[in-house]
Amino acid sequence: MEKHASAVAAIASSVKDFYNRKEAFRIYHGSTNSTRASQYQRKQMVDTSGLSHVLKVDTNAKTAIVEPNVPMDRLVEATLQHGLIPPVVMEFPGITVGGGFAGTAGESSSFRYGFFDRTINWIEIVLANGEVVKASSTERPDLFFGAASSFGTLGVTTLLEIQLVDAATFVELTYIPVRGMSEAQSRIEAATEDPSVEYLDGIMFAHNFGVICLGHRTNHVKKGAAVQRFTRPTDPWFYLHAKNLFRRNAFPVTEAIPIVDYLFRYDRGGFWVASYAFKYFLTPFNRVTRWLLDGFMHTRVMYHALHKSGLSSQYIIQDVAIPYSRAGEFIQHLDVRFKHYPIWLCPLKQSGKLIASTHSLQVEKTKHKMPEMMLNFGVWGPGPTNRKEFVAWNRQFERTVHNLGGQKWLYAHAYYTEEEFNNIYHRERYDALRKKYHAQYLPTVYDKVKVDIAKEQEATDASWMLWLLTLFWSIWPLAGLYGVLHTMIKRDYLLPRRHKKQA
Repeated sequence: MEKHASAVAAIASSVKDFYNRKEAFRIYHGSTNSTRASQYQRKQMVDTSGLSHVLKVDTNAKTAIVEPNVPMDRLVEATLQHGLIPPVVMEFPGITVGGGFAGTAGESSSFRYGFFDRTINWIEIVLANGEVVKASSTERPDLFFGAASSFGTLGVTTLLEIQLVDAATFVELTYIPVRGMSEAQSRIEAATEDPSVEYLDGIMFAHNFGVICLGHRTNHVKKGAAVQRFTRPTDPWFYLHAKNLFRRNAFPVTEAIPIVDYLFRYDRGGFWVASYAFKYFLTPFNRVTRWLLDGFMHTRVMYHALHKSGLSSQYIIQDVAIPYSRAGEFIQHLDVRFKHYPIWLCPLKQSGKLIASTHSLQVEKTKHKMPEMMLNFGVWGPGPTNRKEFVAWNRQFERTVHNLGGQKWLYAHAYYTEEEFNNIYHRERYDALRKKYHAQYLPTVYDKVKVDIAKEQEATDASWMLWLLTLFWSIWPLAGLYGVLHTMIKRDYLLPRRHKKQA
């Protein structure tokens, strides 16, 4: 704690210097799972990359005190030593505790526990004027609830206490085939009412073919049940394994999955996004090539390559929550307008703590109050190659989500105008909170998530060199090769520790 206090004091001093100059800063974490590349220089950032330790696990209280840059795999490793795990664990091992709190993160246990930020008891935060304070549901509750999903625009979170639950050796997972969105939704609603189900999500492989996955923690493998792993290079990718099960079976199948393999089952392949890289590079997509290229197929490496290549501006990466009552309409819209499968389904519970952040699902500024349960759709795949058409597609997508009573997560690109953003999200409440806690000089959430189309065009029009550079990088496959090359240079840094040991 002494080292932590010293590090926080240095961060607070740096923040205070920015405050005295009324100069905006951003937070340098050392890594990111955002699809947006930062435009800030290091001198404009406050460095929190050293805050990456699990400081305490309390087995009696079932809590962990954790610094914000602790990634999910390291957090799980630390808590499993005590027979505990966080109730909500994000599916990518490199997502950090602070990122999950500040950026709206949910997973297959969120139908029970809500978003990751609902599992936090209290935070320590450096306010935008350099003051270090603690916030919880009883101490500065407006700051505590407001900081969740605020993307670091109210200050710098430096410590969090996380709730824990009892762990187990395996997750017993049952795969149930469904023949359309209506059946998928019925299965999800029934599983939500079953107290034995602890994990719940689904994958639609086509408009009339999908799988719903129901799991619970256990220390015993039932007789006849197979043990299936997903983290080793020779293991299948999870979504392909689920799909192949129902090429052979038309009935539910149950497997026992080691708990770490289950929690990070989507890491290899980034759900299925990495399959598009094989298409981009005209590479055969089979078990042999996936094994040979496994070192590049983990999300830590993939995000790095995505940023360096600039290909995130050509691929649609969106997560949205839609009311159950409109889910059928939305899947039909995607079937016509998106035309790419798979699509991820994840039910989300909205209640629990009343989060008053700028874009939480608890916001009630919209005409329709958000229902208790929403269905998350993971929409990831190629978009139109023409930039104007790509922007138009995303703007239409955002309008459709809003018209159906849903909201999108802002970790990805946002194409709203500021007026549209303010009409959807609770800007007045958010601005009042920023004023109260001296954060008015910091970037807003909108500043951090927007895609500034007008600025893009002005920059291109004003510089023939930039225009030429843009044209150069549009030539296949230069952008992709640059991203891979940069990833190869950084490979030892990016790989998870277990893979370094294997190498």
